[in-house]
Amino acid sequence: MEEIYCFGGNPLDRVSERRRDRAWIAGLLAAPETRVLPLYELKPSVGDMLRPALDWQPVAAWQEAIAGGALSIFLGIGEDGHARFAVDATGCDAAAADNIDVRSLAPLLPAGEAAILAEARSLIDWHARHRFCAQCGTPTDISSAGWTRRCPNCRASHYPRSDPVTIMLVVRGERALLGRNKRRPGQRFSCLAGFMEPGETPEEAVRREVREESGIRVGWVKYLAAQPWPFPSTLMMGFLAEGISEAITIDPEELAEARWFERAEIREMVARAASGDDDMTRVSIPQPIAIAHHLCRRWSYGLDEI
Repeated sequence: MEEIYCFGGNPLDRVSERRRDRAWIAGLLAAPETRVLPLYELKPSVGDMLRPALDWQPVAAWQEAIAGGALSIFLGIGEDGHARFAVDATGCDAAAADNIDVRSLAPLLPAGEAAILAEARSLIDWHARHRFCAQCGTPTDISSAGWTRRCPNCRASHYPRSDPVTIMLVVRGERALLGRNKRRPGQRFSCLAGFMEPGETPEEAVRREVREESGIRVGWVKYLAAQPWPFPSTLMMGFLAEGISEAITIDPEELAEARWFERAEIREMVARAASGDDDMTRVSIPQPIAIAHHLCRRWSYGLDEI
């Protein structure tokens, strides 16, 4: 089995074949067992920070808001057999004092709940960004329980998408290449990454992005794992890549710095990050919430090699 990272491992049955069944969806919204996850400005609330968990609320508390036009999205059926919905509560009359940023909350949640949160956040954010038809500019209507927007003018259908991103640890012998983004404060280094472009494979995207950002040429490329990343909605595809050149020439538009690190150096940074040390004034790598941390961990401990 593959390793599951934060925002992966969603336990819900999405029942995608029934999203267009309006009567069935209406029945779920009327069922007292149904639970709703409200997000205020894309932030969820937490009932008890001593035992962090998503604040699932009875659907009855939100039926008036939903009837009044609040966006509701069917997320799926839980392991208890009951439906789960997300609601965009940004404009509703509700206290928002206990809402927590997703990046801060996700590492604290029980397994699977962070994945549900990623699903909810990405979908609500997608609707906010796609209110108008990309074909003719007409305001679109929500359908399929929140999984489609349809244009009443040109009849075009628009669906949520995840943008594919390649993220790669380039290795050369006992060293690996890490870069520091110019927009990232402090001394936080990470794996190189970039969006795939039309007409290229993930392996080609790895080679192109590494060459563009660092000047390093890449040979073998090995896929390791993937992670949904709901900021706003990307799929991070993790790779190990063979560096076949040495000299670094950074793209100053993308990176402030890039350098080769010894395996032992990366292993030490992995241990610090895993312990909760988030001191960005020291040379460090991302926390375990990010797939970049696990690419570094797996290689530095000898779990993956080219």
